[in-house]
Amino acid sequence: MAKAIILAAGQGTRLRPITNDIPKCLVPLMGETLLERQVATLHSQDVTDIHIVTGYRADQIEALGFDTSLNKDYEKTNMVESLFSALEFMESCDEDLIIAYGDIIYKKENLQKLLSCCGEIAIMIDEEWLSLWSLREENPLDDAETLVLNSEEYITELGKKPENYEKIQGQYTGLLKIRKNKIQEFISFYNDLDRTVDYDGNDFLNMYMTSFIQLLINANWKVKASMVKNGWLEVDSVDDLTTYEDMASKGTLEKYFDK
Repeated sequence: MAKAIILAAGQGTRLRPITNDIPKCLVPLMGETLLERQVATLHSQDVTDIHIVTGYRADQIEALGFDTSLNKDYEKTNMVESLFSALEFMESCDEDLIIAYGDIIYKKENLQKLLSCCGEIAIMIDEEWLSLWSLREENPLDDAETLVLNSEEYITELGKKPENYEKIQGQYTGLLKIRKNKIQEFISFYNDLDRTVDYDGNDFLNMYMTSFIQLLINANWKVKASMVKNGWLEVDSVDDLTTYEDMASKGTLEKYFDK
């Protein structure tokens, strides 16, 4: 089966004042927190060993009884450092490892597809991303990133700033899986990286997850796209919450998530 790490260290500044005193993953959406919704989806597929990386207001997540690791430098680091704050959990993992951002939710069908994907690394990619981006952005291209696939749906490029839509065959969603026999090599790859150089304009401690994945691709890792058509949401701002709650009340949110 699989185990999971949820990255939930961030402050969620764009969700203030809601996050003035709660971590982003505990923001409620349609009456349940993002964390409750994501955990329920994982449980639906028998993924029950779930580890949370905490940071901002860690005490509130710890109080829920989850196994946790603390990114004590959450205010000045990014997702990759949060992930490797859970190094001990990763090293002990003898099953496929799901890694998920704490501000996303997704349908169980999408998770099922990811779990069955055979790549060394599998990433949930939304091929109908423009539909969701158009709900959240006046100009979707402003917030989109490149995503290029080869003929076998392995990813060759992701995470760059696109000049047009030609190099966007989908969008990275913040949900991925590492095959169990690649976890130790994944850790070694991170450990061997040069800490003194910048990665896509960021220092090592602030490296984006997409930059890290691109480094793996450049080193000939087989990163497979698990292609979906919507069926997920990211909650990054108060406007996102307002949009989703309004759609739910009108019965138009089902394309992205079931209440």
